[in-house]
Amino acid sequence: MADQKRAGDGVRQGRLAPPEWLIAGLRPAPTPIPWPAVARAAIAMAAPLAVGMATGQSAYGALASMGALSGVIGDTADAYRMRIFNIAVPQLFGALGVTVGSLVFGHGWLAVAALTLVALASGMISTIGAVASVSGLLLLLNAVVGAGLPMPGPWWKAPLLLSLGGLFVLLLSLLGWPLRRTEPERDAVAGTYRAVAEAIEAATTDAYDTRRQAVTQALNTAYDLILARRAREHGRREELVRLLAQLNVVIPIVEAAPAVHLRGWGVDAAIPTAVRQLADAVDEGRTGAVEPDLPAPATPAERALDTALRHAFAVVHNPDVDHSNIDDRLGRPAALRIRFRRAARNVLLSGASWRYGLRLALCIGLAQALVSVVPVERSYWVALTIVFVLKPDFGSVFARALMRAVGTAGGLVIAAAVLAEVPRGWWDVPVMMLLAALIPAFSAKGYAFQTAAITPVILLLSDVLNHQGFNLVMPRLWDSLIGCAIALVAGYLLWPESWHTRIGARLADAVAATAEYVEYAFSSEDDRTERVRRRRRLYRDLSTVRSEFQRALTEPPPTGPRAAAWWPLVVAVERIVDATTAARVRVNHGAASPAAGEAREIAVQLRELAEGLRSSVTLVEVRAELSGDEESVLAPLRQEVRAARAIASPTP
Repeated sequence: MADQKRAGDGVRQGRLAPPEWLIAGLRPAPTPIPWPAVARAAIAMAAPLAVGMATGQSAYGALASMGALSGVIGDTADAYRMRIFNIAVPQLFGALGVTVGSLVFGHGWLAVAALTLVALASGMISTIGAVASVSGLLLLLNAVVGAGLPMPGPWWKAPLLLSLGGLFVLLLSLLGWPLRRTEPERDAVAGTYRAVAEAIEAATTDAYDTRRQAVTQALNTAYDLILARRAREHGRREELVRLLAQLNVVIPIVEAAPAVHLRGWGVDAAIPTAVRQLADAVDEGRTGAVEPDLPAPATPAERALDTALRHAFAVVHNPDVDHSNIDDRLGRPAALRIRFRRAARNVLLSGASWRYGLRLALCIGLAQALVSVVPVERSYWVALTIVFVLKPDFGSVFARALMRAVGTAGGLVIAAAVLAEVPRGWWDVPVMMLLAALIPAFSAKGYAFQTAAITPVILLLSDVLNHQGFNLVMPRLWDSLIGCAIALVAGYLLWPESWHTRIGARLADAVAATAEYVEYAFSSEDDRTERVRRRRRLYRDLSTVRSEFQRALTEPPPTGPRAAAWWPLVVAVERIVDATTAARVRVNHGAASPAAGEAREIAVQLRELAEGLRSSVTLVEVRAELSGDEESVLAPLRQEVRAARAIASPTP
């Protein structure tokens, strides 16, 4: 009887346990704390407040600190040039937003209409890219603040103070530029070599897929940093050209890694050691003739790896820049005017852009209409909550609404202690320094943690502006709950695409691109440079697909469980790309070429799989009939395709 009671208690506890998708959002991410960003945030947000108090203009200092908060949120790039875009460009949109908001302050329904239109524009802008996303966020965020709080006159003073605060963050982030101009780019290239070494080392273990994904991310980051800078400095900086050449020669090593993995047995420990030696040489800028100590190759895969490593040693240690090896593997970015015109066209003609803009506009319009009809003190907090919950590239709207509520509650506990126990005045400066430092530290751990860090900072700055003290705390909790409810109903439940996501559509595109890659890799038109570009684009697309699936996993049923069922197929498609690359590398280093039509037959199976993904919301098992010589170089690829097509959904 006692055993039955314990069993019954265990069942009840299991039923009462929170779902995994919710626990995942509350679990801190295992990421390192960005200490330089922590120091910049503490100084950038506390210094304006101190200057304002020293000059008797504490409200001005609070506004500048609010602008610094916007800069801290955007202070996420490693490369100095990218920091200019990530921080300075959004400040322009933020200044425009607070100007519009302050002009309609106190004008009732005019303010409702103006903020709704700003929300539409903000949502559409946010779909362009990372910098545009932050710009759209600040445009709407500052418009809401300007329409909800009285700003000091004349009209230009508030946008000026907010912009000065953001630019102060930018100034602090650029202090090391004269001494470390290419340091982020060099770190990225060296990090790519180290990621490759770990992938080769894990070739025969279950950790290989994770290591290969890390290589993809490292390559994406390094190329993004270097090509973005080279677009402006092409042909003028020898050091940048050398870094690009050093990054390019890691590509053959990356190509050889899948061949080693599919071969099924490990490599000599000297090989990953040699790759790490290359990483150290890039990191330290060492040159001079160095001969690697490598074992004698015996198979095509080993010969490919040996050739790639020896070539990399020659390029990395060459004191002269190798101008013959600086072709961009992903293509240089288009001219700025072309990218601007392309982005504008995509925003205006994209259905996804209009849908997101309309979702955000509907929610903001409802929030502003609600607070116009029902008297809500400091009503801007309702709209602020919606802005952060509906930001498109932060994850699931449903999960974010819950995380926002949890994070706000945690932040309000901190704010209550500060507002109740710390006397107002100069004590605000050290308190702000401490609270501001928590923002980048907590942001790296997850959205709920970021919300918990930002909430007390905004409340402290609001108290400097309106002197309400502890009375600010509870109204902000209710405002946040109202904002989360509006976002869930008007921004989530009313839009079936949010909770009936066609998970397979993005994966189907990647599978179709994989079919084209397989055909091209073994066609008479095969060109190595073009093949590398196609493979890199394909891995980048698969990385995006993986991120989309991970976002879907945080959704409640049915989307979350459905994404979990499809997850093995994402891994299977990545293995198909690896097998194709491995086969091409083996052919290049002595293995027999496949029979005519063999690659074409595999591509047909992949296209059928892609069409099936587009036409079905669940996975259906298909037995692929792929004939061919089992001694062929494409035999492992056929096995991977069979495995991909045999994956079935556990739910009908």
